[in-house]
Amino acid sequence: MRIKEIIVVEGRDDTAKIRLAVDADTIETNGSAVSKDTLTKIKHAKEKRGVIIFTDPDYPGERIRHIVDQAVPGCKHAFLTRDQARAKNPKNKSLGIEHASIESIRGALQDVYELAEISESEIDKSDLLACGLLGGPQASARREKLGELLQIGHTNGKQLLKRLTQFQITKKQFEQAVQALQQEENDD
Repeated sequence: MRIKEIIVVEGRDDTAKIRLAVDADTIETNGSAVSKDTLTKIKHAKEKRGVIIFTDPDYPGERIRHIVDQAVPGCKHAFLTRDQARAKNPKNKSLGIEHASIESIRGALQDVYELAEISESEIDKSDLLACGLLGGPQASARREKLGELLQIGHTNGKQLLKRLTQFQITKKQFEQAVQALQQEENDD
C-alpha cells in the first residue's frame, strides 16, 4: 500500500513501524514541543502532497495532533485505539504506534481514505446529549468506546462533535455505533 500523503509521527520508532506496514514518507515531530521548523515542513508537505497526522493515542500524542492541526488546518487524521497501540510486553505500560501491529496500522490508514468519501455530518450536540456522550457519569467511558468503534480516537466532550465532523461520520454511522455501544453495555 503506497500512501501519497506525508505522515506526521512522533519519532523514528513510529517511522520505522509505519514503513514496515506501508510505503510512505514521514515527518517526525520529535516530541510534543513541535518546533516552528517542523511546522513549516508540515505546512509545505500539506501544500505539495497532503498530510496525515498519525500520533499515539495518549495525552502527548493528542497534544501534538492539536498543535499541528491548529498550525496546518485541513490535514487528514489516522487513529489507533489504546488497545491497538499498547506494548505487548505486560511490564511495558507505554502506548505508541511503534507497538501496533502491521494490520492495525494499515487499517487505520485505510480508514482515512474510506472516511474521506463520506458526506458531511448531520450530527449535533443534542444527539450527543441524547446518547449519553456528554455530561453523564459514564459519558467519558462511552466516548472512549465510541471513538474505538468509529476509529476516531478518544476525545473529551468538547472535541467529540468536531472529531465526528472532521471524519465526516454520517448520522447513520453514528447511530449504528451508538447502537453497538448500547448492545455491548447490555451484554455486560
